[in-house]
Amino acid sequence: MHRRDLLRFSLGASVFLAGTSLVGCSAQTAATGYQVLRDDDLPLLNALIPVVLAGTQPAETLVLHSLDHKLAALSPEMLKLTRQLFDVLNLPLTRGPLTGVWGAWEYASAAQVTAFLQRWQHSSLNLLRMGHASLLQLLQMAWYERPESWANCGYPGPPKI
Repeated sequence: MHRRDLLRFSLGASVFLAGTSLVGCSAQTAATGYQVLRDDDLPLLNALIPVVLAGTQPAETLVLHSLDHKLAALSPEMLKLTRQLFDVLNLPLTRGPLTGVWGAWEYASAAQVTAFLQRWQHSSLNLLRMGHASLLQLLQMAWYERPESWANCGYPGPPKI
């Protein structure tokens, strides 16, 4: 590893660790109408849903409620990890350097969200690649479990017994 690469990595790790030490500072109470999802999580997820589920025409509200239901069923430790991921993505101190989205999620374009997802997908850091996979799996699971999504992918539904 060259000196410049080491400095870049050190700076990135410092910013990440500083951000994760602030995790937990956000409200832990659920947003109105949700069991687990917080008000701070909704803009992030509303920016991700159209990009991750592009071409499926999901209703964001249905996906959010389905995701909320799935998160409520997680073990406390898995829920804590998921909330930490959301916190890192929501905190301005960590959001910009880690995602390239320097403004609020409400104002992020589809191109910015796509670039962020690709950045994490192809990152040399395993932690970011795992975060990318987690985000995609959570959103895809929340949409494709819904009967509304089945017609779009040609699934006739479970067999009737």
